[in-house]
Amino acid sequence: MNVEITPSLLSHLAHLSRLEFEEQEIPQVQADLTRILGFIDTLSGIDTDGVEPLVHLSDKVFVLTPEQPELPRADQVVDAMVLSHDAALQNAPQRDSDYFRVPKVLKGKK
Repeated sequence: MNVEITPSLLSHLAHLSRLEFEEQEIPQVQADLTRILGFIDTLSGIDTDGVEPLVHLSDKVFVLTPEQPELPRADQVVDAMVLSHDAALQNAPQRDSDYFRVPKVLKGKK
């Protein structure tokens, strides 16, 4: 996957992700993205045949059995706080009745 990160591609990607870069940041961002793509190329070349997918992030897997019908620690709700609409929206930069008002990001197709 030899993709060259050109200034025009970087500008396009920045626009899509709603990022803005100062002119002096562009060479460093280009270099970083090029390095990231290099890492992806390296990972793509690794032979993973016969490697089982990772299912758990820990060696310790809890299986519920008749002897241990519960997980080691049950989830507990502690001092649950309920907010009213007004309390939740009091610091909203913009609101519309009972809702947060956010700027439009996606444009509809016509």
